[in-house]
Amino acid sequence: MKPATKALVRMQVAVLAFLFAPLTISAQGPNPPQKAPASLTGKYQGTAKAPGGDMAMTLEIVEEAGKFSGTVTTPHGNFKVIKGQNADGLLTLDAEGNGSTGKFSLRVKDDRLVGDLTVDGKTGSVDLRRVAKDEISGEWDAAADAQGQPFPFTLTLKVEGEKVTGSSSSQLGSSTISSGNWKDGKLALVLESGNGQIALMATLDNGKLVGDYDFAGQFSGKWAAVKKKP
Repeated sequence: MKPATKALVRMQVAVLAFLFAPLTISAQGPNPPQKAPASLTGKYQGTAKAPGGDMAMTLEIVEEAGKFSGTVTTPHGNFKVIKGQNADGLLTLDAEGNGSTGKFSLRVKDDRLVGDLTVDGKTGSVDLRRVAKDEISGEWDAAADAQGQPFPFTLTLKVEGEKVTGSSSSQLGSSTISSGNWKDGKLALVLESGNGQIALMATLDNGKLVGDYDFAGQFSGKWAAVKKKP
């Protein structure tokens, strides 16, 4: 190939590259929107290390439109969160009460807030774990499908960790929960009735318990419950 021809080819390739570059860039489209950080609103419990030893602490945070408020509860009294901000992964909270002021410097680590607390010039470490919201404890209006007919009953539940205790009552009498478990949004109960065990399984869907029941292996069906308002 003659030098002039080679130069012409190189020029054509350069022109094509220039023309197609914008098309390639535009085909990529705009960058996807960044996911908003999860809200830090919630209740956290743990310990703060002080010169006198470990101190139990409960921190309740309310986050609204980037502004923070809340309360701090310790054996030495209660404190009010007066302001705070979350920037570059660092949560800072200013609290005051009982003639003292304090400042938290915390980072999110899984379901924990870990960092430091400085009170009146003294700094100690803080390790607080988010307390899961109790959506199960209380009274529930329930109904089981008994061969096409609704059978109403009331469930009274109490959750401690993953363990569920309580009872049920209906027009036929009362039954005690002999075993119960609440984990990952799934409820499993065993009721002791005069005619045998009743197994209830359900998931929480938009505030409603929906699932299946089995009565002593004799018959089974669907059931659902809605929590009574306080």
